[in-house]
Amino acid sequence: MTKFLFTTLPTNDLGLLTRSLPIARELSAHGHTIFFCSPAKAPSQLIAEAGFENLLPKHPLYDLVATDQSSRGLIKFIASGKYKQRYGNLFNFLSKLIPALPTKSAPDTSEVWNMDHAGAMMGMLNEGFVRANCEALKQMMADCGADVIVDFWNPMAVIAARAIQKPLVTVIQSNAHPDSDGFIWWKTPPADIPTPVSVVNKILVDYDLPSVKKMGELCVGDLTLVVGMPETDPLPEDADVTYIGPALWQKEGTELPRWVNELDKDKPLIWVYSGNPHYSSSSGLLDSAVVLSACISALADEDVQVILTTGHHPLPKELLPLPPNFRYEPYVPGLAMAERCDLLIHHGGYGSCQTGLYAGKPSVIIPTYSERESNARRIVAVGAGAIVPVENSLPEKHVNVDELRKTVKHVLTDSAFAENAKRIGEKMRSYGGSAQAASLIEQFSVTIT
Repeated sequence: MTKFLFTTLPTNDLGLLTRSLPIARELSAHGHTIFFCSPAKAPSQLIAEAGFENLLPKHPLYDLVATDQSSRGLIKFIASGKYKQRYGNLFNFLSKLIPALPTKSAPDTSEVWNMDHAGAMMGMLNEGFVRANCEALKQMMADCGADVIVDFWNPMAVIAARAIQKPLVTVIQSNAHPDSDGFIWWKTPPADIPTPVSVVNKILVDYDLPSVKKMGELCVGDLTLVVGMPETDPLPEDADVTYIGPALWQKEGTELPRWVNELDKDKPLIWVYSGNPHYSSSSGLLDSAVVLSACISALADEDVQVILTTGHHPLPKELLPLPPNFRYEPYVPGLAMAERCDLLIHHGGYGSCQTGLYAGKPSVIIPTYSERESNARRIVAVGAGAIVPVENSLPEKHVNVDELRKTVKHVLTDSAFAENAKRIGEKMRSYGGSAQAASLIEQFSVTIT
C-alpha cells in the first residue's frame, strides 16, 4: 500500500479541504495511508472530524505559517529562541537566512489577476519566507515517509516535492493552470502585475530544478487533475490534464440538524454561506462578512427562511441579533444542505459553486475577490445562477441591498436557473468525481513506486 501526504495552501477556510477529503476517503478505503498538512483552525477541525491525521500541529511548520509572514515577523519568530530544540537543523538554517533579507510584500489590491499575482499576495515575494516554507515542507515530507505528494494549490509544497524527488500529483482549478487566462479572464491584464518568479527561480536553481516562467507551472504535477469539466473550467485542448468533475466532501452518515426538517416547506429556504467572515490579513481582501451583512439587510423582511452558516468560523458579533426568519449554525453538511434548500447565496468559492451544481440548485453569488468572481462568472455563463457585485473599496466592501433582494426573487421564481443547474450537475457527475480521482492517483502511484 502507498503512503500519501496531502498538502494544501495553508488558508483558514474549508474550500480546499472539501475537495481533498473525499479523495482521501476513497484512497483510504482502498487501504492506503493518508496524512494531511493543513495548519489553520477550521481545516484542522474538519480533518479531525473526518478521522485523518494532520501532521502540522505536531510539526514546526505549524508555527512557521501561523506567524507574521513578513521578514520582520520571521526574524521575531527566530529571535524568540523557544523553538530551537524542537527545530534542530531547520532552526539553525532559518536563523542564518532570514535576518539578512529585506521585507518585501505586494501592495493591497481588490484584483488578483493570476497565479503570479496570487503568489505575490501570499508572501512569496519574500525569499526568506519561501525558503523557510520549502525547507520545512521538505523536512515534513521526509519525516512522514510519504511515497507520493498530492497537492492542492500550494506552490511551495510543489517545490519541496520536486526538490526531494517525490512523485507529485496536483489537483487544481483550471484558472491556476499556466495555460489558462488566469482569474480575471474577461479583462486585459496590466503590464505591471507583481510576480515572485525571480524569487522562486533563485530557490529552484539552488535545488537543481528547472526555472519557471509563470507561477502556474508550480501547480502542475507529474499527474495533474482538474476539478469540474471543460464547460465550467475551460483549458486549451492540448493541456496535459484530466478532468475529474466535482470533488465534494460530506462525512458519511452525517445528517442535517433536526430543526431543518421542521421548517415550513411552503416557504422558500435559502442557505447563506460566507466562509471565513474575517481572515487575519489586514487588507480584508478575502473577508466575506459583507455576504452576511448584505443578506441580513436584504432578506430580513422577506417571506423566506434563511439558514446562515460560516464553516466553523465565529459569527461576527456586530451582526447580532439575527432577524426572526434567520437561523445560524456554525457548520452544516454542504451536500445535504444544498439538496434541502431552494437557493444558495455564497461568496463564490469554488467548492460552494460546485456544491450548488452538484445538488442541481441555483445560486446567487456575491464574489468577494477575483478568483471567486471568476467562479461566479462561469456559473452565470451556464445559466445556473446570478451575480450581485461587491464594491471593493478596501478596506470596506459594500453590496447594493436592493439589487440583491431583486436578484434573489428573480432566481427563485425563474425555473430556468434550477433547470440549468440540474443539467450541468448531471453532466459533471459523469466525470467520476473523487472516486475517479482516487483511481487515477492509485494507478499513477503503482507506476512510480
